[in-house]
Amino acid sequence: MFTLPSMWNLVISSIVFFIAAWYLHRYLEDQGIPKGMTRGILVFALASLVSWGSGEVVDWAQEKIEGPQPAAKTTDDLSKLLKQVGQPQP
Repeated sequence: MFTLPSMWNLVISSIVFFIAAWYLHRYLEDQGIPKGMTRGILVFALASLVSWGSGEVVDWAQEKIEGPQPAAKTTDDLSKLLKQVGQPQP
């Protein structure tokens, strides 16, 4: 099932994206590959893959450390909670 990424995933993968793009750009420059749209798309695609992989590693490590996260509560659970507390329902 699809779950939203954690905050650490977003932070680490963003940092890794820019570092990977910089290194790939520098590597391709050293190899003598001319600048252009194809090289730009290649750098973007490879940096995106590295970034996605690092984000998955972060989520995997966080789940191993903290354990699986509970499922999101539904509005039905909120209604029950408000009844127990004695608050009026919206």
